[in-house]
Amino acid sequence: MTSFVSELLCPLFIFFSIIQSSLSQSNQYCDAGFEYESGSTTACGSGTAPSKLLIKGGTVVNAHHQQLADVYVEDGIIVAVEPSITQVGDDVKVIDATGKYVMPGGIDPHTHLDMSFMSSGTIDDFFSGHAAALAGGTTMHIDFVIPVDGSLTAGYEAYERKAKKACMDYGFHMAITKWNDDVSREMEIMVKEKGINSFKFFMAYKGALMVNDELLLEGFKRCKSLGALAMVHAENGDAVDEGQKRMIELGITGPEGHALSRPAVLEGEATARAIRLANFVNTPLYVVHVMSIDAMEEIAKARKSGQRVIGEPVVSGLVLDESWLWHPDFKTAASYVMSPPIRSKGHDKELQAALATGVLQLVGTDHCAFNSTQKALGIDDFRKIPNGVNGIEERMHLVWDTMVESGQISVTDYVRVTSTECARIFNIYPRKGAILPGSDADIIILNPNSSFEISTKSHHSRLDTNVYDGKKGKGKVEVTISRGRVVWENNELKVTPGTGRYIPMQPYSYVFDGLDKKDATYLSSLKAPVKRAKSSS
Repeated sequence: MTSFVSELLCPLFIFFSIIQSSLSQSNQYCDAGFEYESGSTTACGSGTAPSKLLIKGGTVVNAHHQQLADVYVEDGIIVAVEPSITQVGDDVKVIDATGKYVMPGGIDPHTHLDMSFMSSGTIDDFFSGHAAALAGGTTMHIDFVIPVDGSLTAGYEAYERKAKKACMDYGFHMAITKWNDDVSREMEIMVKEKGINSFKFFMAYKGALMVNDELLLEGFKRCKSLGALAMVHAENGDAVDEGQKRMIELGITGPEGHALSRPAVLEGEATARAIRLANFVNTPLYVVHVMSIDAMEEIAKARKSGQRVIGEPVVSGLVLDESWLWHPDFKTAASYVMSPPIRSKGHDKELQAALATGVLQLVGTDHCAFNSTQKALGIDDFRKIPNGVNGIEERMHLVWDTMVESGQISVTDYVRVTSTECARIFNIYPRKGAILPGSDADIIILNPNSSFEISTKSHHSRLDTNVYDGKKGKGKVEVTISRGRVVWENNELKVTPGTGRYIPMQPYSYVFDGLDKKDATYLSSLKAPVKRAKSSS
């Protein structure tokens, strides 16, 4: 793996996704008169942004409650949620939601847009990624800022520039890739001035992003002092490096070598180690992309003991299995390469059960999209295949079909795991993640009786592949509203670059409640230092 550079160099306004003109679903993008090319068609649409919006007759679903109610919106804010709203004045757009669910827009806690990585850069940026998200019912995401040469400030400024084309709301996590006094000082600036309340530590990607245990401990302590949430990519990077060498020595150079070189036991070991170090520091821990039974069981054990550990499965781990990595077509197999790897059959069902029972708390995507040309960089060596799969557009539909239609979770739980819990963890609830008066009007209308089909030909990502291609299911997002703007309706997407906002996130979310008392209990239990008489000799 080679080191990453600070900026992804790609054209700002050219799309490479393939779409057929005969498709009923259109791909529409607008920027004050500029047209965006999308495959063989060019379309331009302006987002509908009335100052007043009334959603009538739907079942309003929050994480704690559902009710038949109307929702009235003015200037991007929810004003009222009541059984029957009639007095709203003139110039109101009315949407009939009878027989449908009205829910908070999805919040994706884990994405990588416009990220430079492994001699390449993710194909979706803060416009195409947002367009895809909105078409799938996600109205906010939290992306990972990668430092520039270790500098958090330079990394933040780079991502500020990347996000200028945003067409939905977003927040930032920050990765920590090295440690010194400057990094420690910059972490405080990020928290107190830039609205970042979470820091990610990679325990994998040796020679590039990986940190050792000493840095992990220093980082955990600093996170605790700032009220920021520590996050980990949990794989044993040293062992993965050894596993990769072993596969190459055995002549296994294809995508299957990726899974074989980093088995679930290495994810479990790193998860256990991170949990124990976080317990030693007494700080909350968030484990990103939990892909295996091994990692899930470590989280379950820690939570049962009372430790503050949050587990985030991603949609690929919930609905796919590793058999695709053995596909005879390299292009197909390589499209499924991500880290930690998609696991063998059985892990998916156990992760679903853990999500349903609260062992795991919310669903992300780790949307990190590389096209087939980029993936082909590793055609002779799986270690050079850029790691990542799509999911930002597909998550809401797949979680509904997999978890709600199967009866594993309720409709209110669906809202919790796709939106509300993320808002609570990252301290933006109830501004986000709720259909309540005063909340931002990020709303979706989902028809439980309608069906969806995922297709590379009709998705809104720039990708020329899709790891969920051909999947069908029940429950379709028919309308997406972003801060009062109707951006997805009648299978048409109408979005404008620059309309998205950065959402600052304050420290000390609910996961920090009571930690000071636990610290006090620990100190009182030490019975030390012991006062001893000094020797007279």
